[in-house]
Amino acid sequence: MGEPMTLLRWAGIIIGAVLVFSAFRRFNRGFLRRGDFLLTLGIAGSLILLGFDPDALDALRDLLKLEGNSFSRLIGLLVLSGLASWVLIVRGQYHISLQRTQFDRLIRALVVMAFKQRYGETIQQADIAVVIPAYNEAENIGPTLEQMPRTIQGLQVVPVVIDDCSQDDTATVARAHGAVCLSQPINRGGGAAIRCGFDIARALHATYVVTMDADGQHLPEEIATLLDPLLEGRGDIVIGSRLLGSWERESSVRVAGLHLFNFVINLLTPTKITDCSSGFRAFVLNKLATLQLKQDQYHTSELIIEAGKRGVRIVEVPITIRKRASGTTKKGGVFTYGLNFAKALVGTWFR
Repeated sequence: MGEPMTLLRWAGIIIGAVLVFSAFRRFNRGFLRRGDFLLTLGIAGSLILLGFDPDALDALRDLLKLEGNSFSRLIGLLVLSGLASWVLIVRGQYHISLQRTQFDRLIRALVVMAFKQRYGETIQQADIAVVIPAYNEAENIGPTLEQMPRTIQGLQVVPVVIDDCSQDDTATVARAHGAVCLSQPINRGGGAAIRCGFDIARALHATYVVTMDADGQHLPEEIATLLDPLLEGRGDIVIGSRLLGSWERESSVRVAGLHLFNFVINLLTPTKITDCSSGFRAFVLNKLATLQLKQDQYHTSELIIEAGKRGVRIVEVPITIRKRASGTTKKGGVFTYGLNFAKALVGTWFR
């Protein structure tokens, strides 16, 4: 306390006082949550305390077993600042995650509301909902829907196209071919579109749901093959595997990446998957409620890891994958796709 007041100490006191005033003002106006308010007061109080009494850092210095000099005090201050920054980053990430979850629920609720307004009681209930996310697929969605079976083993099949805010006539073409079609108000990615499709499947009171691409790569006549293990009670999720079946191969880099990610997922989870990036899948719909699905784009690995964590039974069946009928892929370049796929995989496993 006997040390002379320096410009740095005065700056700390003033900044701390401003933070206290701002925190109370924002909290009273409802702009600051209680936890953020208390955290801000803690940081501001520390700045003010250290401004008046730098010796308060001595306790931290002793805890870190540093020598008693000004340099060690600086190290203590840096450690304290680092801890405060870490707390702020973690809290910020939590709020971002919370806001994303709330935003996702809002968009999905709007899509379900649009479904009820557009179709109401006129749409028949589905035993099997085939969810097809589509973005700028006006040229491909028509032929895909034309080949869609209307019944499988006496069960009613209803195609559900989720238009991901396309800039072409995807929605118009889908409705002209008899599909239930809803549009997301903004482009969010295939994973987000599929979550909306699951909500529509529940609104249709479906028992089973199938996901497939809109670009002609997946064969609608193979939907029955996907559903067989579910109908026989041998699994809860069925993944169509190109490695067990056949496919028109892309680049050797993609093939290598597929094998690498298969290996990693099987290492991290109690599964034996041969095609972790397949979007041609079938589910017992009520089993999906147990999974936390959050990925907007690179979502295939997320579902496998979530299912593996929660003991949901996964089986694979052979399928055929063709090259897309027309247009260009929405996945991006090979390395960009691989990097984002890896990021989604790790993020899902750690949460």
